[in-house]
Amino acid sequence: MNTRAKRLKKTIKLHWIKILVAVLGVVFLTVFIILLIVGLRNFFSLESFYKRQFLSVIPFQIFISIVTGFVFVIFYSFMYMWLFFGGGFAKLSQKKIKEKEVDVKWSDVIGMESVKLEISEVIKLLKDRAQLKRIGGKVIKGVLMVGPPGCGKTYLAKAIATETGLPFLPSVGSEFVGIFVGLGAMRIKSLFKQARTLADINGGCIVFIDEIDSIARPRVGVSGFGGGISHNATINQLLSELDGLRQEESNIVIIAATNVNEEELDPALMRAGRFDRKVYVDYPQLEDRKNLFKYYLDKTKYDPDIDVAVLARKTVYFSPADISNMVREASLIAVRNNREITIMKDLSEAYDRVEFGFKSGLLLSEKEKVWVAYHEAGHAIIAYLMHPTTDVVKASIIPRKGFLGYAHPVPREEIHIDTKNQLLASIKTSLASYVAEKLKFGSTGSGVNTDFSNALKTAHNMVYRWGMGETGILGNFYTPGIFHPTYGLTVSEKIRQKLDEDVQKILSSCLKEVEEILTKEKDLLEYFARELLKKEELEYDEIVEIFKKHGKERPQSSAS
Repeated sequence: MNTRAKRLKKTIKLHWIKILVAVLGVVFLTVFIILLIVGLRNFFSLESFYKRQFLSVIPFQIFISIVTGFVFVIFYSFMYMWLFFGGGFAKLSQKKIKEKEVDVKWSDVIGMESVKLEISEVIKLLKDRAQLKRIGGKVIKGVLMVGPPGCGKTYLAKAIATETGLPFLPSVGSEFVGIFVGLGAMRIKSLFKQARTLADINGGCIVFIDEIDSIARPRVGVSGFGGGISHNATINQLLSELDGLRQEESNIVIIAATNVNEEELDPALMRAGRFDRKVYVDYPQLEDRKNLFKYYLDKTKYDPDIDVAVLARKTVYFSPADISNMVREASLIAVRNNREITIMKDLSEAYDRVEFGFKSGLLLSEKEKVWVAYHEAGHAIIAYLMHPTTDVVKASIIPRKGFLGYAHPVPREEIHIDTKNQLLASIKTSLASYVAEKLKFGSTGSGVNTDFSNALKTAHNMVYRWGMGETGILGNFYTPGIFHPTYGLTVSEKIRQKLDEDVQKILSSCLKEVEEILTKEKDLLEYFARELLKKEELEYDEIVEIFKKHGKERPQSSAS
């Protein structure tokens, strides 16, 4: 009985506004019905003259009520739109954070096995705290998930809530940002108050704050209109609430997610005792991508001959969200082509849409098509013959998303460290379009703009950041103290001149090597360009076949 009374008390505390509104509604309805009955009774007791007199003024009263109501509605709507959408109270109209039903099972979390292993400890402690208490430990109160967008941070948080069976209070960092000083702090306080009440009723609670970097940036000085004061007050309240969880065992766990590096968040938030566990949710590896493709394909009807291993190798650095989107796009393409199942061709086209966007419909002249074909043929040949770690999975002269064509190289595996050979190969691949155009047409076009930018950027970083210049000058010249965002490099003109010379030497040597190879393989360049003009798009198997026909093999995968 005591437990029931306690639960009832907590429920009333949590939902007292709803209960109050319901009670007032019932009271109002009761009073209205009583007054209506009394009024009708008195009306029928009147003499006929007074009845007619009363009825005669009703139309006029109705007209006056309509006009008054119309004027009120127009005025209220204008004020509402101005204040809540165009004025300063926009943030006050945000919907109150509510507990949401989540149904993401632990088995549905695919493509992050190492992360699941790390998080499983938190789940175990939330389910059974007795073992931890016996050795005098405390439950982890804060978990910070860091990683790129689309990698499953929110999905994982929902799975934790489902697995533990605890209420899930989701929110977004921007919900705590308001125009009025103190509004963010007030909302933080309200969120944790609600979490404590739910924890008392249900034995625990999961609070999830997505995009926490919106409120967790380092505290700043006072700025105009109290902006700095408001930001500082919000994060101070968050820190205070996190510390408050330590003072009593309420079984509340705060899970936060962000796409930015943890170094960009307030140091006080990152110290031990607040977010004790930092989980890095990164892009899925090869085996994880295989499992993801199988998981999402199993939700559709698909050709059993589809090789998920090929898809996984093709989609290096794809997030789970990208893979899900790719399978969904493939299903739509299959339906559009009146097929009952998804086939590999649909997935290939879906890959292009995810990676490059829809076909733009831009019409190229025949001369421009020839120009683009040789441009992309140069990229593809040098990437295939000279790049040690990538495959050219597709070449196209169909315009998409601002590109007139593309030769798409994909890493054969996840690369975490770029070596000098890999960087030089990337520069050569970029410069290949310039050389191909010059060999075929005697001059080049504006299409090499992006290629030159990429080549120059890579060569510049090799010299200025990674000590790969010929003169042997070492150092990262973009280190604070040497480089200033406004005034640039604070090195002597002589050193800077040598560094620039090193950059040009790298570009010149790469250009010379590409010229030698494409001149030697001019027949291959001509054949590849003609095939592109004929088919407009060449898939990986077709590209490999072209090189085999000319007796060319790609280099072995190497990180050296």
